[in-house]
Amino acid sequence: MLRGSTTTPATRSIARARTTPMTTLPLAPDIETAIRIAEPDPDLLDALVRSDDPDDQARILARVVLAAFDQYYAVSRRIPALAKAAFEARDWPLTVRLSKARIGLYTTCIDQLVPPLKAGLPELVKHEQLWQRAEAELLAAIAGRYEADFAFAFWHSLRRKLVDDEWRPVSYDSGPAARPPASSAPILDATVTTLPIRPAVIRDILSGAGLDAPWKDLDGDAALAAAAIEAALEPLGPRDGEPARIEIAQSGFFRNRGACLIGRVKLRDHGDMPIRSIPLLIALLNEDDGLVVDAVLTDSDELQFAFSSTLANYHATNPHYHELARLLYELMPKRPLGTQYSCIGFHHLGKVAVMTEILAEHQRSKERLATAPGFKGTVAIAFTMPSSAYVLKIIRDHPTDDYKFDYFDGLDAVLRKYNLVHEIDRAGSMLDNIIYSNVKLDRSMFAPDLLDELLEAGIGTVTMERGALVFRHLIVQIKLTPLPLYLSTAKQVDARAAVINLGDCIKNNAAADIFNKDLDGRNYGVSRIRKVYLFDYDAVEPLTDVKVRTADAPRGTFEDGVLFRPSDMLEGLRIDDPALRRVFRDAHPELLQAEYWQGMQQALRAGKVPRVMNYPAKRRLRA
Repeated sequence: MLRGSTTTPATRSIARARTTPMTTLPLAPDIETAIRIAEPDPDLLDALVRSDDPDDQARILARVVLAAFDQYYAVSRRIPALAKAAFEARDWPLTVRLSKARIGLYTTCIDQLVPPLKAGLPELVKHEQLWQRAEAELLAAIAGRYEADFAFAFWHSLRRKLVDDEWRPVSYDSGPAARPPASSAPILDATVTTLPIRPAVIRDILSGAGLDAPWKDLDGDAALAAAAIEAALEPLGPRDGEPARIEIAQSGFFRNRGACLIGRVKLRDHGDMPIRSIPLLIALLNEDDGLVVDAVLTDSDELQFAFSSTLANYHATNPHYHELARLLYELMPKRPLGTQYSCIGFHHLGKVAVMTEILAEHQRSKERLATAPGFKGTVAIAFTMPSSAYVLKIIRDHPTDDYKFDYFDGLDAVLRKYNLVHEIDRAGSMLDNIIYSNVKLDRSMFAPDLLDELLEAGIGTVTMERGALVFRHLIVQIKLTPLPLYLSTAKQVDARAAVINLGDCIKNNAAADIFNKDLDGRNYGVSRIRKVYLFDYDAVEPLTDVKVRTADAPRGTFEDGVLFRPSDMLEGLRIDDPALRRVFRDAHPELLQAEYWQGMQQALRAGKVPRVMNYPAKRRLRA
């Protein structure tokens, strides 16, 4: 045990258990086999079809669905260990493949069940009593399991798919499988020490992370990280010798080229002073010459840069998703709890949590949904409650007369683009989308003007049913302030920062092979931490498909496909203030040059994984 630090008795068993979620899993020779979802059990499906006994059918249906969920869950839990191994081996293309594979597993598993169930039991869609009996069987089978609420969400997802053509809304909640609120305490390792934080304490935390790769300079990194933590503690008024408690989650978090440890540092004076704390994120890279601590984040807003649903999901090696989400919410309370599930890959639990939050917001505030502030969309209708953390939107069947382009691909094509953005690494600069199907909201939640617009705009995906609006699709995003609205009211220093962040957003989108052909500032929004994100996706295209043209290329000639002249970008962004246009041009001159875009296209086509900065550069320990 290190001098000056101890592991408290209450956490010793946790510390021993920590090696379990961080255990190395060798990379499979055939990664596709390791993450493959097998077809549903044909014998069970055959027994389901042949049975004439409703009770027997209910039992078999529950078994079929639970078997499919169990396989999905086992494979999804295998992926974080594979991501850890890929990080240790510096296999960056594999990390991208694993992220994409994991996000598609759930839908793949559901989609494999739907055709045989529809073909074998076509009456299943409308057989309410059979569903009720089967649900009771399923609930009995999953009682007491940690992931019972996840299995129940899977059950409802399947049912939504089966009844899709029937326009039957199904509840987005955990119902009888709901769990009580989780505590983060069971997943935290605690190191008790005294101030100042010694490098040896941080060295022990880093070396105990269980990473199977050599460190480049463990002692040097520990010293730099300890100094960064000490600097962050200074505003709390600590005193030498004061007790300190460093709590680190029993989980590695892996994404793309990076990994991190996350937790907090707590202080308490010897007297009656309440606990003071700072969040703690230690960002790791695995360079050619070994592991390094790249950055230390100790500010809640800065943690949002790294733990953001605008990035690819982290692969968390600890399977206790409720406790992980609770910890992330405690460290980043400005981000709603539902989004914390999504950023560690549990999107379908996040969907349930987000809808629960929206309904609770309405119940608490008595506010009604009304048209969202800002520019009225030509393709989407966005609406929100004044104090809500979320914006809801639907896609019109047909764009308004103000639509910029000659051709509209249609509702399904736009939804595919929103789903595409959901499935890719959003590079820290595109909002994630929670896309609901067949959801019902009481009409009392809607302001009269919005209700009239939704019902009278000729939108075929919205109907009224017994005092409620039924949405064939409903997109939910975190609420942002539209960029033009933000620039019109912000202080000059904040406006300048937002314009610079807009350029970073466009660069990060390009690194994710995303090009927004409608480079209009109204399609971008500013968060509460002044970061800029793209949030409308009806005009996004793969950057590698775009034809980039230089400023002197002939104009007026007809070419198929999407053409882009970077020299025209500032005009398209519609930044009205000349001073702010200069700020953009001075901060990002390369964005106005065709060579930058063509170089990014070449890198993407070569299969390279461009670096994306997902935390402030000033927090890096080395330049």
